Amino acid sequence: MLEKLKVVSITSNNMKCLNLITIAFFLLCIPFSYSQGNLNAYKDNHSLSYERTIGLYQRLAEKHETAVLLEMGQSDYGKPIHLFIIDPTKTFNTSNDDKVVILINNGIHPGEPCGIDACINFANNLLTDPHFDQKMSNSVIGIIPVYNVGGALNRGCCSRANQNGPEEYGFRGNAKNLDLNRDFIKMDSKNAAAFTTIFHFLNPDILVDTHTSNGADYQYTMTLLTTQLSKLNPKVSSFISTKMLPVLHTEMSIKGYPMCPYVNTMKATPESGIYDYLETPRYCTGYAALFNTIGFTTETHMWKPFTERVQSTFEFLKIIQSYANGNSKEIIATRKSAFEFQHNQDNFSISWKLDTTQFELIEFLGFESEKYVSEVTGLETFKYNRNKPWKKNIRYYNKYQPVDSIKKPKYYVISQAWREVIERLTINNVQMSRFKNDTSILIDAYFIDDYETNSWPYEGHYLHKNIKVSQKEQLISFSKGDYIIPTNQPYVRFLLETLEPHATDSYFSWNFFDEILQQKEYFSHYVFEEKAANILRGNAELKQAFELQKKQDEDFSKSHWNQLYWIYKHSDNYEPSHRRYPVFRIN
Repeated sequence: MLEKLKVVSITSNNMKCLNLITIAFFLLCIPFSYSQGNLNAYKDNHSLSYERTIGLYQRLAEKHETAVLLEMGQSDYGKPIHLFIIDPTKTFNTSNDDKVVILINNGIHPGEPCGIDACINFANNLLTDPHFDQKMSNSVIGIIPVYNVGGALNRGCCSRANQNGPEEYGFRGNAKNLDLNRDFIKMDSKNAAAFTTIFHFLNPDILVDTHTSNGADYQYTMTLLTTQLSKLNPKVSSFISTKMLPVLHTEMSIKGYPMCPYVNTMKATPESGIYDYLETPRYCTGYAALFNTIGFTTETHMWKPFTERVQSTFEFLKIIQSYANGNSKEIIATRKSAFEFQHNQDNFSISWKLDTTQFELIEFLGFESEKYVSEVTGLETFKYNRNKPWKKNIRYYNKYQPVDSIKKPKYYVISQAWREVIERLTINNVQMSRFKNDTSILIDAYFIDDYETNSWPYEGHYLHKNIKVSQKEQLISFSKGDYIIPTNQPYVRFLLETLEPHATDSYFSWNFFDEILQQKEYFSHYVFEEKAANILRGNAELKQAFELQKKQDEDFSKSHWNQLYWIYKHSDNYEPSHRRYPVFRIN
């Protein structure tokens, strides 16, 4: 009809009136064509833009009383991060213990937009279902339509070199060029602060983070990264492995999308075996695990058609929502028991490594790999032959062993000077109180004895690793307003994995305490020379240790400065706070 109106022959007298009628008619048609056309854009190899995605969620919220679209904070780009909630009670209050809460995060890597397109269809499908009240009787759903707003607005055709569609998509880095799936614990971005607000507002029992994979080729459209079971609370781990995962895999197979675990190959190809990804708290599901939330990352295969990738994500979301709604009481009870278990737990693991001695055999659907000589380099390489599919049993390494554990203290104490750390504890709902007066306390202090630092930047930081610490009991003075943090609280694991300096993703590892590593006072050798001699004369035990050090270390014995510095470090002149970690333990 619009085309016919445009070609009608009209006189100059009625042109203005007809143009207004045409514009009005066109505007009236927008809601229908906009919502219907774009919901199915993925079928034509198109992914929704940020603006269109938010527009569609706005329309759903306007149309359905059981849905609301909220702004939950700003992104680094300056546009808001939204949360779409579906709640049959229309209260949008997720504090009720009788409802299982699912949080779905989309577009953390906007070049992997399957979840963006799948989730708006999932929400529309659910809200328009005639059996909505039954399907949502025990559940509440929160959806982040587009998390990486800046990356989503940085659209193009070509940054995903190995991906089969869509025609346009966003970019992996956000407005600060951060990979937001490495930012959850360090929270350098406004996006991560908004996510943290959303997470604790919803307190989700289940988290789904939607992605598209890179890597090996195989027959599966969908692979599933489950938060690593060995590092989870045993009650949550058992529930996922024995009850939840079998149903998810069975139901996805029935829908025509059989799944396997996320494909991390031991060597070049899947025949060598695959192993579980260890998603520490820098990652979305690793962060969620600190709060006993069941986490899944959907990973559709990059080379499958975009339509199939979206559809498989859509089916997974339907299946997990149905499972959660039907098993809400057990899911809620499992998570509650995990918090109760932690309340009575004294020792916690804070780092892990893959156990290559344990594996199980799983059926895998792959493709033959074939060697050939590269036309580009002239060297031998390999490719997958999709005309030669195979089904074999391969090794699946899914066990991790703790390599470091600590005993939980009764309290942590931290000075108010460390503002950036306090802010991150506060936004994560950590329970803290402040000293009302200046006070001195006998505490256990960590000293950083040794560490390594990456020689290249990683997500805005030079990460520390292989951290070695020692402990010493000291009397420390604290000021009015400094913080004391009890570990007898639900989020104890979050505390331990951020405040213990040698934990994998601790705040120390992420450089939040680097100031303590720099010595502030030194000496002039020609002045300290006489004092050093007097120190050795007055301390026979120290003199003996000094002579032994010279015998054992040839470089030391030849360095006048190193010898004086050694004595200086063992004197009262050496600053006691150098390398003393400023988060203290009260046992």
